[in-house]
Amino acid sequence: MSRSTEIRAKSVNSQVRRTVLKAGGTLLLSVFSPLSAQAAQILAVRVWPSEDYTRVTLENDTDLKATHFLVKDPDRLVVDIDGLELNATLKQLVAKIQGDDPYIKQVRVGQNRPNVVRLVFDLKEQVDPQVFSLPPVAGYQNRLIFDLYPVNPPDPIAALIAKGNWSQEPQQEPKAASVPPAPESPGKRPPTPPSEIALDKPPQMTRMLTITLDPGHGGEDPGAIGRGGNREKDVVLSIAKRIKKKIEEQPNMRVMLTRDADFFVPLPMRVQKARKVQADLFVSIHADGFIEPTARGSSVFALSEKGASSTTARWLANKENAADLIGGVNIKSHDQQLAGVLLDLSTTAQINDSMKLAKAVLGEIGGINRLHKGAVEQAGFAVLKAPDIPSILIETAFISNPEEEAKLTDDAYQDQMADAVLKGIKKYFAKNPPLAKNRMT
Repeated sequence: MSRSTEIRAKSVNSQVRRTVLKAGGTLLLSVFSPLSAQAAQILAVRVWPSEDYTRVTLENDTDLKATHFLVKDPDRLVVDIDGLELNATLKQLVAKIQGDDPYIKQVRVGQNRPNVVRLVFDLKEQVDPQVFSLPPVAGYQNRLIFDLYPVNPPDPIAALIAKGNWSQEPQQEPKAASVPPAPESPGKRPPTPPSEIALDKPPQMTRMLTITLDPGHGGEDPGAIGRGGNREKDVVLSIAKRIKKKIEEQPNMRVMLTRDADFFVPLPMRVQKARKVQADLFVSIHADGFIEPTARGSSVFALSEKGASSTTARWLANKENAADLIGGVNIKSHDQQLAGVLLDLSTTAQINDSMKLAKAVLGEIGGINRLHKGAVEQAGFAVLKAPDIPSILIETAFISNPEEEAKLTDDAYQDQMADAVLKGIKKYFAKNPPLAKNRMT
């Protein structure tokens, strides 16, 4: 009768323990992997509520697999995550759901069974959930994303009118009171009518003008970060809100922000939002960083069909166009056909009008800050490719430059920048009166 012997061998590289049993001439190999038995670790949880949708992010040290289903009466979203044990970080998700979240009442987190964690989102209304994972990028490790979109999203034009309290009919400027002409004196010319003096006054608008302001980045995508820790996404949102307030003080002008809070909007969706409200102008606001902290100055960009106008312009465009990778887009459900239409149908007429708008705005910005270049630059920014809307991208300053970072966080500078953008827009309309459109006002 043969004697059984046990042989143990350890592989340093794989850290896998193999137990070999030899009995009756039969070789039995048993493999145990301590690493595979170890559950994934949740590193961070984040929640980004907005009227567009609410995003929940679980950042983890490996690629997680999840299944989900909806339950009615009351509405709930149930998510089961495999290979996960409940930890203190994941429990923090409960406290991150705020009362003003448009779509989530609360979330419950528990260990459903060994190696499976269940999340139950109690909903305020029906949602169309997208659950997907993102590979490591920039400063992030693996991310599991839950995007909760409303089944019945609000009509953007109706929402725009409701927010601004505008009437359906365009406002009319009051007519000047008729003044009898002064008697002519010999050798003197009669006084010049006021209408001839105010040559720089914008023409009277016959309809409401809609301007889309696009604060860059947001949510999972912080944009560039200055040495002082200030984030581009925060700075540009503050500047955009100042511009919005100033524009809305003008007669017959209204504004839509592509984002009015800290959440991520994919690049094609920013363009689509502008087109849904039939915007007359699209202005994207940025405060980018460069590899060298000495880079400084403001710039204004328009789209280019023939390549970038400079190496810096090309570098900035490539960096901005990578925002979807950092912010996180569900590639499987992303409408590639829509993206193709929005990003390929730019027209020569649109670029020509964009250049006129860019020159007007650049001239005003040059009065408050040094210009990075004295002329409008062009590059293939994805966010500028609306085929029928004059579109520009403003780099308000380089947040990677310590001096300009201080400017960008200064209330007075932000206000000056907002004034300059408004003046540029008004100058553009003064020389390029908007055409009538078959649209709701």
